[in-house]
Amino acid sequence: MDKLFSQNLHNLRSVNIVVIVLASVWSFFPVFIEKNLPKAGIYLITALVSLVIVFITNYEIKRTRLGMDVTRKLTYILMTLYYSNVMFFGMYIGVWSNPEIFAVSFMSFLICALFLLINSPVYNLCLTLGALVIFIVSTVSFKSQQIWTFDLSNVLIAGCISLFFSWHITKLRLISALNTATLEDERNKYFNQSTIDELTGLRNRRDFMQTFHRYVSYYRSSDDWLCIAIADIDFFKNYNDYYGHPKGDECLRSVGNLLNSLRSVMSVYAARVGGEEFALLWFENKVEHVNTVVSGIFNLVRNLDILHEKSEASPHVTLSIGICVMRCGSFHDTHALYDSADKALYMAKKSGRNCAYINGRDIAQYKICGE
Repeated sequence: MDKLFSQNLHNLRSVNIVVIVLASVWSFFPVFIEKNLPKAGIYLITALVSLVIVFITNYEIKRTRLGMDVTRKLTYILMTLYYSNVMFFGMYIGVWSNPEIFAVSFMSFLICALFLLINSPVYNLCLTLGALVIFIVSTVSFKSQQIWTFDLSNVLIAGCISLFFSWHITKLRLISALNTATLEDERNKYFNQSTIDELTGLRNRRDFMQTFHRYVSYYRSSDDWLCIAIADIDFFKNYNDYYGHPKGDECLRSVGNLLNSLRSVMSVYAARVGGEEFALLWFENKVEHVNTVVSGIFNLVRNLDILHEKSEASPHVTLSIGICVMRCGSFHDTHALYDSADKALYMAKKSGRNCAYINGRDIAQYKICGE
């Protein structure tokens, strides 16, 4: 449904730009031909209201592009304000400023005003009936009986036409939009199934490789270092053999949830790339900050306090981590970067596990212990 509201925002911006142009152009006639400044002011106020709506819709459209939810209540308010603005503009032209002529212009506004918006039929019904009531009351109050008798019969016909077409057009648009939204949801569902590891909820190896290529190729000017880490649960085979596979799956889920939380806490992307093997990606402004991330991961894993009696590194579950740190833009061979992190992981395992080895072309290799 957010897509429907987003589409309405784009349509609102378009139709209000049209109203701004028309009302602004028409305001010249009362100034230069009729010498009627109040009438020109009414036209300019109509254009000004439309301009305000355009500014607000532009702001909301930018928010949707940033991935924020569409404010549905505000969208309805803007649509109502647009319809009211156009309706009263038509009322002024067809009734208040010219009570001696027939209100053909108002009927045109009434029929066309809602056609570009995707609303529920009930909402359109309420707006149209409200406009009809206001028009009937105004016509009876301002026009002579000879004119308002004709206007009332014509506006009822126009109202029926408006309701008929808006009802059916809106229904077709809603069906089309809902079908499109359903297909999009299905596509996203299948896409997620192909990129998310079912057991841990982390991204899988396929998504990791795509993300890795993107991180290497596209980075912000403020990012100085790209970090890739390969993490492995220490003696996980022993854990599986001793506690059983259900417990092993539970352990993987716990570690996966922990690594998944790093995105919001440390802006670290995490994926499961093997049985008990995980990959991490993140950017750093200073290479020294890598130590903070690694130490934070070790602390979080230790806080899980998952008993591992068959580990030779610690009485609880621990990780060995290999990290490659490279300057952004200095290297584009993702396989070489991955191999470098994998070699660092091998060094961490060889030196007793429950530790991290950090290497890179521009830094000296060093070690961080888990405890």
